[in-house]
Amino acid sequence: MRRRIYEMIEKGEQEDKISLYYDRFMIFCIIASVLPLCVKNSTNPVFYRIDRITVFIFIIDYLLRWGTADFKLKGEKPFLRYPFTFFAVVDLIAILSSLTPLYSTLKAVRILRLPKCMKPLKILRYSKGFHLMMQVIHKEKDNLFTIGLLAVGYIFLSALILFQVEPDTFASFLDAVYWATITLTTVGYGDICPATSIGKIIAIVTSFVGIAVFALPTGIITAGYLAELKPKHKR
Repeated sequence: MRRRIYEMIEKGEQEDKISLYYDRFMIFCIIASVLPLCVKNSTNPVFYRIDRITVFIFIIDYLLRWGTADFKLKGEKPFLRYPFTFFAVVDLIAILSSLTPLYSTLKAVRILRLPKCMKPLKILRYSKGFHLMMQVIHKEKDNLFTIGLLAVGYIFLSALILFQVEPDTFASFLDAVYWATITLTTVGYGDICPATSIGKIIAIVTSFVGIAVFALPTGIITAGYLAELKPKHKR
């Protein structure tokens, strides 16, 4: 029976109608649970009932997944490891955010409502595209890590150079790092900018190089994604 429950809640295959219907039902519940977050007045009795019903369903789903964790997780102590997996943490935060009474009674702790925004992440569990993307990221993690270090190093180098060239423009080195991050990611708020000619020249050069550096992860992920899709198209 546990094997059948695992196949129903995890597989989501087209051939298994029960599993397919379960996935669709959970997606519906996830969307319904998010509705109260989309309006300012979420104290409406209808929204309250929706929240109570959906959180009850999420608790059952969480317990079922925990009870069949040994089929999903290989190795030792799968039941102890499961609560620390990504989706288990998302599920738990979504559940606890609805159960805690503090967010509705104390204005000072309204920030406790923020974890409820984790509920939409539950829908990623049922997205095949998301799982495919995670496989690509996992396979390319070494390259992405290397580029990440390169990007961070380039930001600090750019910030250090301009901080030395224009010490009056930046109140602290953190301001220079902020400028470099905003500039190299092409956001460009413009609240901090070079004032001297040499500073502007350095900013132009670093911006052009920064575009290339920050475009590398996109190219790697795209190439990996296409490589993952090719075998499936051949089938």
